[in-house]
Amino acid sequence: MTTVENTLLHTDIRNQFPILNRKVNGQPLVYLDNGATVQKPQVVIDALERYYSHYNSNIHRGVHHLSQEATAAFEEARVSLQKFINAKHSHEVILTSGTTQSINLVAYSFGKAFINEGDEIIVSGMEHHSNIVPWQIMCEDRGATLKVLHFDDNGDVSLDDLKSLITNKTKLISIAHISNSLGTINPVKEIIALAHQNGVKVMIDGAQAAPHAHIDVQDLDADFYAFSGHKMYGPTGVGVLYGKESLLNAMPPYLGGGEMIATVSFEKTTYNTLPHKFEAGTPNIADVIAFGTAAEWMLEIGRDYIQAHEAKLLAYATEKLSTLPGFKAIGTAKQKAGVLSFVIEGLHPYDLGTILDQQGIAVRTGHHCTQPVMERFCIPGTVRASFAVYNTIEEIDTLYNGLVKAVKLLS
Repeated sequence: MTTVENTLLHTDIRNQFPILNRKVNGQPLVYLDNGATVQKPQVVIDALERYYSHYNSNIHRGVHHLSQEATAAFEEARVSLQKFINAKHSHEVILTSGTTQSINLVAYSFGKAFINEGDEIIVSGMEHHSNIVPWQIMCEDRGATLKVLHFDDNGDVSLDDLKSLITNKTKLISIAHISNSLGTINPVKEIIALAHQNGVKVMIDGAQAAPHAHIDVQDLDADFYAFSGHKMYGPTGVGVLYGKESLLNAMPPYLGGGEMIATVSFEKTTYNTLPHKFEAGTPNIADVIAFGTAAEWMLEIGRDYIQAHEAKLLAYATEKLSTLPGFKAIGTAKQKAGVLSFVIEGLHPYDLGTILDQQGIAVRTGHHCTQPVMERFCIPGTVRASFAVYNTIEEIDTLYNGLVKAVKLLS
């Protein structure tokens, strides 16, 4: 692709996001908080509007036309998400409210089926709280032990360290594909291979990987993989738990109610087949349909293009911001995605974020739901600029200039 073609493509992509045309505090919006949630292209917004305007109905149980139309669109979205991660079967794609529910589902259901007193679970020290707390709860309930795989000063984990943690009591490893606060891309394929050599299952938190990386669960040989719609240009309140068919079949339901049953009597209830066994109640129909649209949109744009564009932004931002006095990047792994967390010596991240907001620049400040990471670096939090396909080099220049102003005001 030529430079001109690349520029035209990026302009077309950016024009698909209506919110990017607005102003904040009188300044053009510069949205660099994509690690928290990304903005939505018009096709995703249209998918939501179309469902509610044209075929709003409950799914799976209705014989009338609207119900059948909604059911077809809902299941087509599941197939789109299956294609997005290259799952072997669409019924291995469990639709949830997001990554947090997906991890909790595995912690509860896998824990109930397979974890006994004295068993061990391993998580890394860079995990989001949603990939720590569910395992703590499960370990307390089952009498198991939670062990931590620590990371080095750059934000990298060691396979040798992981190997030393695994024992014959280890039943599961749960780790982020990409760290939300450090940007580290973990070697998940190698981690899964090492785990499987020792008879250990692996849960991958893919919330930050879904918008940035190629995900092929069959190539990874992942046992479980979780991600959220709102991180990948889709709506909030929807997500996916991928699980291998054999494991999902062996696990008990997480929630009870309608849809997840085959038969109900006061003597005994039997459960539905996959995926419905784990999808109790009326789902978030409209947002699932729009989630499928977002996955198709990303595939159409091309994940190679998305990755290349974001890598360019990250490299430029890292070089540009490193010239600021007192700047220190937090997370300098060799393999990184589009996240730049940093501190400026003597200045509180919250103060920097507030002054940037006054200039229309949206970044995230604080501990990013990774308090153990902040404790590891002995800091209260960071400023985090995180990138998406619609961001530009010019916006990074605006961020730099905004930080220059903030430093002058706060020094």
